[in-house]
Amino acid sequence: MRELRGRAAAVTGAGSGIGRALSVRLAREGVRLALADLDGDALAETERALGPGAAAVTQVTDVGDEQSVQAFADRAFAALGEVHLLFNNAGVYMGGRTWTRPAADFEWTLRVNLWGILHGVRAFVPRMIEQGGEGHIVNTCSVAGLFVGPGAAPYTVSKWAAFAATLSLAQELALENSPLRVSALCPGGVQTRIHESERGRPAGLATEPGEDSAFMGEMIAQTVAGGIPVEKVVEDVLSAVREERFLVLTHPEYAPGLAEQAEALAAGRLPGMPDFEMRE
Repeated sequence: MRELRGRAAAVTGAGSGIGRALSVRLAREGVRLALADLDGDALAETERALGPGAAAVTQVTDVGDEQSVQAFADRAFAALGEVHLLFNNAGVYMGGRTWTRPAADFEWTLRVNLWGILHGVRAFVPRMIEQGGEGHIVNTCSVAGLFVGPGAAPYTVSKWAAFAATLSLAQELALENSPLRVSALCPGGVQTRIHESERGRPAGLATEPGEDSAFMGEMIAQTVAGGIPVEKVVEDVLSAVREERFLVLTHPEYAPGLAEQAEALAAGRLPGMPDFEMRE
């Protein structure tokens, strides 16, 4: 999709981080917007940041709830008429070991990081197919959906599932000869608020912190502080949309890392722990 001006886009997780930066950039490109976030105040801040003349509607949305996402899709199509770009961007972080973190930690991360994408796909894609013409879906996965590092099991499991869902969608649309394209955004360290994910956690899925999750919480906060600007990620995303590229990597170190991992797996070896952002 070379020309963005005049298109219509829906963005989840638009209240901060990549979602907010993406929304602001799309507005500058002349894209009409439907924006969703769980935090109504943050969503209002994003709307103000769009600048005068931006065409946007907003709706508080829980991406983990199917009916909430369906209502957002209804609002988006009613207000914009059609949707050409779908950014399933909302996400949360939870660290900890596979055998020590409670089931609620896995349920929460899967609810947002996987089901948020599935709900978005199911609510928007059938209508995008029906309206005809080209379109693009970008699902925010993570570098953790490509490489497994120890100590972040709830997050990593959810992001590998998110990547699998994205790859499945892309292959299914290709098999149908659909003009809709799909990208998997796999960012590494980015200056977002993902280390503050607990602010949006449902009370019914709250858990007590453990030493492993506390340690990983500190690690992710350091990673975020030293991460790349969100604007760099937005440039990568829009380039991928224009070039119809499936995999969007935000750090150049990840491409050779994928080759190393594939070689280890093909040989039946356990892949090494990723350290790509720490290499000089």
